[in-house]
Amino acid sequence: MRRTGYEPTQARSPLRLRLGLAVCGLVWGIAAAIGFAAYDQPGWAGFCAAIAAVAAADCLIVVRHMRQGPHYQPGRDIPPYRPADERDRGAPRRR
Repeated sequence: MRRTGYEPTQARSPLRLRLGLAVCGLVWGIAAAIGFAAYDQPGWAGFCAAIAAVAAADCLIVVRHMRQGPHYQPGRDIPPYRPADERDRGAPRRR
């Protein structure tokens, strides 16, 4: 594909990295919640369970974005977007 000059040369969406980090947070949150619950620390167990819940929600969001296709996960065959002009942003036109 020919470069137009508007796109970065190696930009890629970090969704896979974000998914990996969210899964890591989910695993560690569940393990910590179970560990704190075993040692009779309900406050810390609840806190770690909340972290695991946030990580699980993030996993679902990332997977949804990845399944939505090239808008969120552009590949090498997707053409670059042109930058928006002033008239495209809703700025008043000059006459």
